[in-house]
Amino acid sequence: MSEAEQANSPKPPPYLEVLCKSSGKKTRFAAGTKAGFAVSLINRKLGIGAPVALHIESFREGEEPIIFGPDAVLVNYGNGWNLQTVNEMDFPGIGKGKHVPGFPTQIPNGKNVDLTNSRKMVSKPGISFLYIAKVLLAFVLMFMLAGVFMLALDNLPKLILLFNSSM
Repeated sequence: MSEAEQANSPKPPPYLEVLCKSSGKKTRFAAGTKAGFAVSLINRKLGIGAPVALHIESFREGEEPIIFGPDAVLVNYGNGWNLQTVNEMDFPGIGKGKHVPGFPTQIPNGKNVDLTNSRKMVSKPGISFLYIAKVLLAFVLMFMLAGVFMLALDNLPKLILLFNSSM
């Protein structure tokens, strides 16, 4: 290439844009960002009840998508290739009952944060009907056991007299 062609060729931006399918928002990341960190950051920005991102892929119409693992560095493959998240809704076999591991990430303040349980906190309610039924059953069994002990203690003097008279 000549110097004139190099001056006219568009330079790639110093950042990458990842489209979040759950929220529809684009998030910009610096070149060299790891996919695991990008996924965890995107998931933290999601609202409650929104499907979480599982991984990031680069896609282009008519092509097989390129999937980034948690330790892969995000890369823009050029014209027509776009980065987007893949969420729970894209995989109907992975439901709320199955756990999809998140990615532990290094936050800039130096603390290591593990976001693998963030999905569990969002998707499961704290108190369910089954939980309340189990608590009530435990109380009923405790009162029945207390009644049996009280009945035994009330009849203990009669039992002692019966043993003493038979000896």
